[in-house]
Amino acid sequence: MTTIPSYLSVSTNIDKWRAIAAKKPDVQLETNYYKAHISKITSVDAFLKDRRLLNYALRAFGLGDKMQAIGMMRRVLEQGVDKPNALARTLNDRRILEFAKAFDFVGKGAASLGTAESINNVVGRYVDDAMRSSQGQQNAGVELALYFRENAPRLTSVYGLLADKKLLEVVQTALDLSPRMSSQQIDTQARLLKAKVNVADFADSKKLER
Repeated sequence: MTTIPSYLSVSTNIDKWRAIAAKKPDVQLETNYYKAHISKITSVDAFLKDRRLLNYALRAFGLGDKMQAIGMMRRVLEQGVDKPNALARTLNDRRILEFAKAFDFVGKGAASLGTAESINNVVGRYVDDAMRSSQGQQNAGVELALYFRENAPRLTSVYGLLADKKLLEVVQTALDLSPRMSSQQIDTQARLLKAKVNVADFADSKKLER
């Protein structure tokens, strides 16, 4: 019963909690490293070799688990986002597409990573992730609710929902769907979700909050 008031306390004072997260020593340490080194990156290879930079970038986009999928992320970065058949566009995972757009070595070049706009975007996302993780240490439900609030409005299909474990967990819990559904074929899962939820509703603030 403490989850809802805890979530509301954070969500209505989000800037305050972001500022607190940004000042944490571990967050400051990693952010300073990112700011100092990202402009030195000149290629996909150099980016992937600096695991500290890569971890920061992946975590910023909710992709911390992809540190174990370096081969796939290499293909994502090497193919860019301009072509319709680029891997980032065919994976049905908006996090990967957003990551590929932010680190667009092919279209914008490595120099774009060191611009103030790029750095502020990545750092802001990282701080948000750190803020949610900090809340999750106290209450996992609050972390999931904050994550859903931030990311669900950007969904364009149920396949994007299925690709994001955190978003999917929220929907499964809210609609009382068994986690065992994830063992079924992806198209079967998609049909089940389409019958229960319209992802376009998440762009409506009132429906999202409910």
